[in-house]
Amino acid sequence: MTHSANADTLKHFSSLELAQALAAQLAIQPNDWHRLSANRQVRAKEQAAAALVYLLKDQSEEAQIRLQQASGWLDRSVSAPPCPTHRERSLEQR
Repeated sequence: MTHSANADTLKHFSSLELAQALAAQLAIQPNDWHRLSANRQVRAKEQAAAALVYLLKDQSEEAQIRLQQASGWLDRSVSAPPCPTHRERSLEQR
């Protein structure tokens, strides 16, 4: 498919639909969570795409939170929380 054909195809979708598709594409899937949860680039992209969805839905406060998270991943002020299933297991062992 040529660039022109791709652009014509994309015109059939709203900006919100395109942003939602991008956010879904960039979201970490459950089976990849352990491998990618601390990957700063992956997490920043995920949060930035989510921010765009909220912005297009006129939910600027939620968009700002996601943009701050994306920025935090990039500037290293945010870290991945511990895995909930590992945390539950360690609490059970106490």
